[in-house]
Amino acid sequence: MTKKGDEIRFLLQGRIDSDNASAVEQDIMATLEGGENLPLILDAQDLKYISSSGLRRLLHVRKKHPDVVIENVGSDVYEILDMTGFTQMMTVKKAYRTIDITGCPEIGRGANGVIYRIDRDNVVKVFTKDNALDEIMRERELARNALILGIPTAISYDVVKVGDYYGSVFELLDAIPFNRIIAEDPSKVDWCVAESVKLLKKIHSIHVPEGKLPKAMTKFMTWVRRIKEYIPEEPYERLCELVAAIPEDNRLLHNDFHAGNLMLLDDEVLLIDMETISSGNIIFEFATMYASYMGFSELDPENAMSFQGYDHKTSARIFRRSLELYFETDDRGRLEYIEDKVRLVGYVRMLDHTLRHKGIQSSEGRRAVDFWKEKIVSGLDRVDTLKI
Repeated sequence: MTKKGDEIRFLLQGRIDSDNASAVEQDIMATLEGGENLPLILDAQDLKYISSSGLRRLLHVRKKHPDVVIENVGSDVYEILDMTGFTQMMTVKKAYRTIDITGCPEIGRGANGVIYRIDRDNVVKVFTKDNALDEIMRERELARNALILGIPTAISYDVVKVGDYYGSVFELLDAIPFNRIIAEDPSKVDWCVAESVKLLKKIHSIHVPEGKLPKAMTKFMTWVRRIKEYIPEEPYERLCELVAAIPEDNRLLHNDFHAGNLMLLDDEVLLIDMETISSGNIIFEFATMYASYMGFSELDPENAMSFQGYDHKTSARIFRRSLELYFETDDRGRLEYIEDKVRLVGYVRMLDHTLRHKGIQSSEGRRAVDFWKEKIVSGLDRVDTLKI
């Protein structure tokens, strides 16, 4: 047990049961003397088991020190605390096993993390954001909801430490991402597109109950507000009018649907990276697809190769073939009419992405901001509605 200037830390060890629970409580309370106003941390790193007697003693401690935190809790003890409701009554922080990804191949990359294959059966998505644990738990819940709604996806079964970062482990036995299939055998493009569109239509056929998932429009409006100072007043007002007229919808959207997030597992196509799923109008889905397949390559054609593993011409072909199959038409006028709309919405996403990830402090960031700003302003002249 230790007292520091800003906290009191007490080490829980071995087994806490009817034989020693009272003594453990007394030791904790003795440690608190003179530091009742300091945060109390119960470090469960070396705790192997706790009985009902031990749990009752923890409740006594909590009654006298309501802000107690239990951390570094192993899986067995965490299961006991979770099953008995302690994880709802107080802050309980699970201990996470550490894994080494040295030499593990990268199989996917997104805005918030990188996916590595750690063995034949499993992959880990390593999150690089500061609030990674919150993001991981949120994504796990969204993935669970998606599975319940009928979308084939991988569910994380473990959270781990990877160096200074946290990761989420999935079982994906011999799963192959679509972008790798295409990169290794370009003749498979049409098959991959057909399978992906089949899954996309299934996703969009699902109507999400109110309040079950975030709304795509809410996030999009955050982007629109964030870019306001970079767009001239008149075009910005025009953009807001068009966005406000987008019909409301409650269709299930993935909002990061591209070949890197589609996996072939045996004969089944799985969709991964569920942190972006929401409900809303399908224009938001196609706007993010445009950004992934075509938009960022407009700024630099090499972006397609670095992101997907194939050139920008193949990437554009995938997007346009996806539109043809989804909307069941080869009418170029109709397809260009749709593309003009999703392109404009996609440019808003790309400008916001640039502001958040590159900013305007560098010449590269300023160049990208000016590029997307011009694309948005000129794109407004090509549409009179964003309904598709």
